Amino acid sequence: MSKKKKNIQLELKIEKLAFEGFGIARNEELVYFVKNAIPGDTVLANVTKKRKNYAEANTLEVLEKSSDRIEPICKYFNDCGGCTLQSMNYSEQIYWKKQFVVEALQRIGKITDANIEDTLAAPQVFNYRNKMEFSFSAQRWLNIDEIAGENDILQKDFALGLHTPKNYMKVIDIDKCWIQQDTANIILNIARDLALDMGITAFHSHIHEGFLKNLVIRYSRLENEFLVILITNRPTVNAEEEFVSKLYEKVTSQVKNTSSFLWGVNSTLSPLAQGEIVFKKGKGYLTEEILGIKFQISPFSFFQTNPTQLNNFISLILEKAELKPTDFVIDLYCGAGSITLPAAKKVEKIVGFELVQSAVSDAKMNAQLNNIENAEFYVADLHAKETPDLLKQFPTPDVLLIDPPRAGMHKNLVQHIIEIKPKNIIYVSCNPATQARDMILLKEFYEIESCTPVDMFPQTYHTESVAKLILK
Repeated sequence: MSKKKKNIQLELKIEKLAFEGFGIARNEELVYFVKNAIPGDTVLANVTKKRKNYAEANTLEVLEKSSDRIEPICKYFNDCGGCTLQSMNYSEQIYWKKQFVVEALQRIGKITDANIEDTLAAPQVFNYRNKMEFSFSAQRWLNIDEIAGENDILQKDFALGLHTPKNYMKVIDIDKCWIQQDTANIILNIARDLALDMGITAFHSHIHEGFLKNLVIRYSRLENEFLVILITNRPTVNAEEEFVSKLYEKVTSQVKNTSSFLWGVNSTLSPLAQGEIVFKKGKGYLTEEILGIKFQISPFSFFQTNPTQLNNFISLILEKAELKPTDFVIDLYCGAGSITLPAAKKVEKIVGFELVQSAVSDAKMNAQLNNIENAEFYVADLHAKETPDLLKQFPTPDVLLIDPPRAGMHKNLVQHIIEIKPKNIIYVSCNPATQARDMILLKEFYEIESCTPVDMFPQTYHTESVAKLILK
């Protein structure tokens, strides 16, 4: 007979905030990471996992509220896991985002003398996202109230919304997401209501059956236009194809500024919200602008998701770079050129490197769209062994721009940067921990002049960090 786990409950005073949004408390020399708790709270917590040096816990009750605690505006707050800081005043959110950067540099990078500036606050803290990927699922997440309630649970086999971190196989049925455009919520509910009315099945990730997989809603702030992408399994009955046609008609008639509607088929087991486009109405792309540079955004291409903060973000990067008309610049992990092309207006020449072929194609197209002739783009795996040989074909840059993915840079690339010794480095990161790790190698040769956290994702724990490094 297996032993039952002990149900350990204890009172905890929350002292700090961890990077992933957990409250941190200490009790009897053990560190507790507590879900749904913020600094200043005193909570009754249930321990869910215990290790030698730390434990994890869920908040059962807030016994004494922090002065910075507010009521979350979203009814899915306890289940969704997306906006983990929504119960905290915004001024405190940006304070702790600075602390995430400070602690990463000090604890991981062993850097204590860097000038860490205050977080660049976002001008809009709700309804800011220009892209959301929603999932259809035949496995709806049931919340505690539904399970404990006396009423019959309805519609267990259909959901359209977001995955819950408590069980990624299940999806929370959402009718309003507060961080996307209000009009996007109308599109979300049109799709759900029509699917339920027509009896169209959602995909079941266990048995790999069902038609509907994803609904992607993209928005252009510049043009005030929506691009909607429906991702499905391959249709097996006429009603499924009829659903696609009716969804197109309903969305475009009720949301007049829907400029494009696409249907993509993904018959693989991949959960990616992409597929082979088999139906397209409208121009099939959006246009956005960064500091006067227009960007054509194809259906599946990456573009920064907060257009309300984007100009501030790129302006900060360029300001730190102090670009001159005679400069030669290299941009590593350049994507579709969101930093490269605005920088090109200020320098003699700039070269961008990026792994994803489609992103490089978009960058070249956007350079042509804006008549920018001093920017070149190359497809390259910057973590490959031959990368140093590729970069050696170019002069040592006056400024090196780096914007790697969350995993940071490969140590071979860091070593090559040290060898070529660019005078100035602007290191943009979406993960303070890996940025600090990479700084361990760089700090011997570079002085970290400043580091500025940027809030691109209000209500979440995510933060961008822009560091300027100067050759010693």
